[in-house]
Amino acid sequence: MDKAAESSASSTPAQPIGAEDSGTQEINTDHHLKIPAGLTQDEFDALQSKIIEFHSYRVNSGQCSSLLAQRIHAPATTVWSIVRRFDKPQTYKHFIKSCSVPDNFQMAVGVTRDVNVISGLPAATSTERLDILDDDRHVTGFSITGGEHRLRNYRSVTTVDEFNRDGEIWAVVLESYIVDVPEGNTEEDTRLFADTVVRLNLQKLAAVSESIASDRSGGE
Repeated sequence: MDKAAESSASSTPAQPIGAEDSGTQEINTDHHLKIPAGLTQDEFDALQSKIIEFHSYRVNSGQCSSLLAQRIHAPATTVWSIVRRFDKPQTYKHFIKSCSVPDNFQMAVGVTRDVNVISGLPAATSTERLDILDDDRHVTGFSITGGEHRLRNYRSVTTVDEFNRDGEIWAVVLESYIVDVPEGNTEEDTRLFADTVVRLNLQKLAAVSESIASDRSGGE
Protein backbone atom coordinates (compact mmCIF):
# COMPACT_ATOMS: atom_id res chain seq x y z
CA MET A 1 0.00 0.00 0.00
CA ASP A 2 2.43 2.63 -1.27
CA LYS A 3 0.07 5.57 -0.85
CA ALA A 4 -0.64 4.74 2.76
CA ALA A 5 3.02 4.22 3.51
CA GLU A 6 3.88 7.58 1.97
CA SER A 7 1.13 9.37 3.85
CA SER A 8 2.01 7.81 7.18
CA ALA A 9 5.63 8.87 6.84
CA SER A 10 4.65 12.40 5.87
CA SER A 11 2.01 13.14 8.49
CA THR A 12 3.14 14.60 11.79
CA PRO A 13 -0.31 14.93 13.43
CA ALA A 14 -1.19 11.31 12.71
CA GLN A 15 1.46 9.92 15.05
CA PRO A 16 0.07 7.78 17.88
CA ILE A 17 0.81 8.65 21.47
CA GLY A 18 4.14 7.21 22.47
CA ALA A 19 5.58 7.36 18.97
CA GLU A 20 8.32 9.74 20.13
CA ASP A 21 9.68 11.21 23.33
CA SER A 22 7.79 14.19 24.67
CA GLY A 23 9.30 17.25 26.32
CA THR A 24 8.44 18.50 29.76
CA GLN A 25 6.25 21.25 28.31
CA GLU A 26 4.05 18.81 26.40
CA ILE A 27 0.92 16.91 27.32
CA ASN A 28 -0.80 14.12 25.44
CA THR A 29 -4.36 14.65 24.28
CA ASP A 30 -7.03 12.41 25.76
CA HIS A 31 -9.36 12.36 22.76
CA HIS A 32 -9.38 8.55 22.96
CA LEU A 33 -10.86 8.70 26.45
CA LYS A 34 -13.77 11.09 25.89
CA ILE A 35 -16.76 10.32 23.67
CA PRO A 36 -17.23 13.22 21.22
CA ALA A 37 -20.68 14.78 21.19
CA GLY A 38 -23.03 12.94 18.88
CA LEU A 39 -21.41 9.50 19.09
CA THR A 40 -22.80 6.45 20.85
CA GLN A 41 -20.70 4.30 23.15
CA ASP A 42 -20.78 1.53 20.52
CA GLU A 43 -19.46 3.85 17.81
CA PHE A 44 -16.79 5.25 20.10
CA ASP A 45 -15.60 1.79 21.11
CA ALA A 46 -15.31 0.78 17.45
CA LEU A 47 -13.34 3.93 16.60
CA GLN A 48 -11.13 4.18 19.68
CA SER A 49 -8.09 2.52 18.12
CA LYS A 50 -8.33 4.81 15.11
CA ILE A 51 -8.58 7.83 17.39
CA ILE A 52 -5.39 6.75 19.14
CA GLU A 53 -3.61 6.23 15.82
CA PHE A 54 -4.72 9.31 13.90
CA HIS A 55 -6.25 11.81 16.33
CA SER A 56 -3.69 11.94 19.14
CA TYR A 57 -1.43 14.96 19.55
CA ARG A 58 1.34 16.23 21.76
CA VAL A 59 0.19 19.66 22.87
CA ASN A 60 2.69 22.29 23.95
CA SER A 61 1.82 25.13 26.28
CA GLY A 62 0.20 27.82 24.17
CA GLN A 63 -1.60 25.29 21.97
CA CYS A 64 -5.01 23.64 22.04
CA SER A 65 -6.56 20.59 20.42
CA SER A 66 -10.02 19.16 19.90
CA LEU A 67 -11.85 16.21 18.33
CA LEU A 68 -15.30 16.51 16.75
CA ALA A 69 -17.59 13.88 15.26
CA GLN A 70 -20.41 13.81 12.74
CA ARG A 71 -22.76 10.94 11.94
CA ILE A 72 -23.80 10.92 8.28
CA HIS A 73 -26.57 8.78 6.79
CA ALA A 74 -24.64 7.85 3.69
CA PRO A 75 -22.06 5.20 2.73
CA ALA A 76 -18.49 5.96 3.70
CA THR A 77 -17.44 5.85 0.04
CA THR A 78 -19.81 8.72 -0.73
CA VAL A 79 -18.52 10.82 2.15
CA TRP A 80 -14.91 10.01 1.33
CA SER A 81 -15.33 11.05 -2.29
CA ILE A 82 -16.00 14.57 -1.00
CA VAL A 83 -13.52 14.72 1.87
CA ARG A 84 -10.56 13.49 -0.19
CA ARG A 85 -10.84 16.34 -2.71
CA PHE A 86 -8.09 18.54 -1.35
CA ASP A 87 -8.53 20.76 -4.39
CA LYS A 88 -12.22 21.43 -3.69
CA PRO A 89 -12.70 22.16 0.02
CA GLN A 90 -15.46 24.65 -0.79
CA THR A 91 -17.74 21.72 -1.60
CA TYR A 92 -18.47 21.35 2.09
CA LYS A 93 -16.43 23.95 3.95
CA HIS A 94 -18.11 27.20 4.90
CA PHE A 95 -16.36 30.55 4.69
CA ILE A 96 -14.25 29.66 1.63
CA LYS A 97 -14.63 32.11 -1.25
CA SER A 98 -12.31 30.27 -3.63
CA CYS A 99 -9.52 27.69 -3.77
CA SER A 100 -6.69 27.48 -6.28
CA VAL A 101 -4.08 24.79 -6.85
CA PRO A 102 -0.95 24.68 -9.06
CA ASP A 103 -1.39 24.06 -12.78
CA ASN A 104 0.41 20.73 -12.47
CA PHE A 105 -1.71 19.69 -9.48
CA GLN A 106 -1.79 16.00 -8.62
CA MET A 107 -3.58 14.57 -5.61
CA ALA A 108 -0.56 13.52 -3.58
CA VAL A 109 1.01 14.21 -0.20
CA GLY A 110 2.95 17.47 -0.25
CA VAL A 111 0.75 19.37 -2.70
CA THR A 112 -0.53 22.79 -1.63
CA ARG A 113 -3.65 24.88 -2.11
CA ASP A 114 -4.35 28.59 -1.69
CA VAL A 115 -7.67 29.41 -0.06
CA ASN A 116 -9.43 32.78 -0.04
CA VAL A 117 -11.72 33.30 2.93
CA ILE A 118 -14.97 35.26 2.86
CA SER A 119 -15.01 38.67 4.54
CA GLY A 120 -16.05 39.01 8.15
CA LEU A 121 -13.62 36.44 9.57
CA PRO A 122 -10.24 37.07 11.23
CA ALA A 123 -8.54 35.71 8.09
CA ALA A 124 -8.11 36.58 4.43
CA THR A 125 -6.01 33.85 2.84
CA SER A 126 -4.59 30.49 3.81
CA THR A 127 -1.91 28.34 2.20
CA GLU A 128 -2.39 24.69 3.11
CA ARG A 129 -0.39 21.49 2.59
CA LEU A 130 -1.78 17.98 2.15
CA ASP A 131 -0.09 15.91 4.88
CA ILE A 132 -1.81 12.57 4.51
CA LEU A 133 -4.11 10.89 2.00
CA ASP A 134 -4.93 7.22 2.52
CA ASP A 135 -7.70 6.07 0.19
CA ASP A 136 -7.69 2.58 1.67
CA ARG A 137 -8.30 3.63 5.27
CA HIS A 138 -10.15 6.88 4.46
CA VAL A 139 -7.74 9.20 6.25
CA THR A 140 -6.67 12.68 5.17
CA GLY A 141 -5.09 15.67 6.83
CA PHE A 142 -3.56 19.05 6.14
CA SER A 143 -1.54 21.79 7.77
CA ILE A 144 -1.66 25.55 7.31
CA THR A 145 1.74 26.76 6.14
CA GLY A 146 1.09 30.42 5.32
CA GLY A 147 -1.41 33.15 4.57
CA GLU A 148 -3.12 35.99 6.39
CA HIS A 149 -4.92 34.46 9.35
CA ARG A 150 -4.61 33.79 13.07
CA LEU A 151 -4.53 29.98 13.01
CA ARG A 152 -0.79 29.50 13.36
CA ASN A 153 0.60 25.96 13.18
CA TYR A 154 -2.89 24.57 12.51
CA ARG A 155 -2.87 20.86 11.67
CA SER A 156 -5.91 18.70 11.11
CA VAL A 157 -6.76 15.05 10.46
CA THR A 158 -10.08 13.71 9.16
CA THR A 159 -11.16 10.06 9.10
CA VAL A 160 -14.25 8.42 7.63
CA ASP A 161 -15.60 5.08 8.86
CA GLU A 162 -18.65 3.08 7.92
CA PHE A 163 -21.09 1.30 10.23
CA ASN A 164 -23.61 -1.35 9.29
CA ARG A 165 -26.13 -2.33 11.95
CA ASP A 166 -29.36 -4.21 11.33
CA GLY A 167 -29.30 -3.37 7.65
CA GLU A 168 -28.69 0.34 8.20
CA ILE A 169 -25.52 1.87 6.76
CA TRP A 170 -24.06 5.16 7.92
CA ALA A 171 -20.70 6.88 8.21
CA VAL A 172 -18.96 8.58 11.10
CA VAL A 173 -16.52 11.38 10.35
CA LEU A 174 -13.95 12.36 12.96
CA GLU A 175 -12.01 15.59 12.59
CA SER A 176 -9.32 16.68 15.02
CA TYR A 177 -6.90 19.57 15.08
CA ILE A 178 -4.09 21.22 16.97
CA VAL A 179 -3.38 24.96 16.74
CA ASP A 180 -1.46 27.72 18.50
CA VAL A 181 -3.44 30.01 20.80
CA PRO A 182 -3.11 33.52 19.31
CA GLU A 183 -1.58 36.20 21.50
CA GLY A 184 -4.30 37.99 23.41
CA ASN A 185 -6.70 35.03 23.21
CA THR A 186 -7.43 32.30 25.71
CA GLU A 187 -7.30 28.59 25.02
CA GLU A 188 -11.07 28.43 25.52
CA ASP A 189 -11.70 31.23 23.01
CA THR A 190 -9.46 29.60 20.42
CA ARG A 191 -11.06 26.20 20.81
CA LEU A 192 -14.56 27.67 20.67
CA PHE A 193 -13.80 29.45 17.39
CA ALA A 194 -12.08 26.47 15.75
CA ASP A 195 -14.71 24.02 17.00
CA THR A 196 -17.49 26.18 15.59
CA VAL A 197 -15.89 26.31 12.14
CA VAL A 198 -15.18 22.57 12.08
CA ARG A 199 -18.67 21.71 13.35
CA LEU A 200 -20.35 23.84 10.67
CA ASN A 201 -18.19 22.22 8.01
CA LEU A 202 -19.08 18.73 9.22
CA GLN A 203 -22.77 19.58 9.25
CA LYS A 204 -22.55 20.79 5.66
CA LEU A 205 -20.58 17.66 4.73
CA ALA A 206 -23.45 15.60 6.13
CA ALA A 207 -26.03 17.54 4.14
CA VAL A 208 -24.07 17.26 0.88
CA SER A 209 -23.28 13.57 1.36
CA GLU A 210 -26.83 12.63 2.30
CA SER A 211 -28.19 14.52 -0.71
CA ILE A 212 -25.85 12.62 -3.04
CA ALA A 213 -26.73 9.30 -1.41
CA SER A 214 -30.45 10.07 -1.69
CA ASP A 215 -30.14 10.97 -5.37
CA ARG A 216 -28.26 7.76 -6.07
CA SER A 217 -30.73 5.56 -4.21
CA GLY A 218 -33.62 7.30 -5.92
CA GLY A 219 -32.15 6.59 -9.31
CA GLU A 220 -31.78 2.89 -8.71
